Amino acid sequence: MKFQNKQQTRQSGFSLTELLIALVIVGILVAMALPKFTSVINKTKTTEAKLMLDQVYMLEEAYRDEHDFYTKTLSEIGYRQDKLVTEGGKARYKVEVIEVSDTSFIGQATAVVDIYKNGKTDVWTINQRKELIQH
Repeated sequence: MKFQNKQQTRQSGFSLTELLIALVIVGILVAMALPKFTSVINKTKTTEAKLMLDQVYMLEEAYRDEHDFYTKTLSEIGYRQDKLVTEGGKARYKVEVIEVSDTSFIGQATAVVDIYKNGKTDVWTINQRKELIQH
């Protein structure tokens, strides 16, 4: 009678405890990184307002160069407001010229959504000196 050595095959893998520990570590890392990413996302959203107001500034200056005064009408300077997110579009800010005289203007971008999730409306303005201010 001959004895055969049967090789036992052992399947390798992770235990439930090891998987749970890995998930907890990943969860902690995500929780630490999330505030940083939220800040970056909010900056990206406010960049939209800055770019829109910069465009209004350039168009107002070009209009003043041609007509010797500023105008309150966005369509008159050639600015076209993108469709707002509240209307099914992508723009988060409504742009308007709120104050105008022959020698000055104030353009304003008002958020139509709560950008910072704090219950406050995000508002930016720009004037004829290209001073961009967050209110």
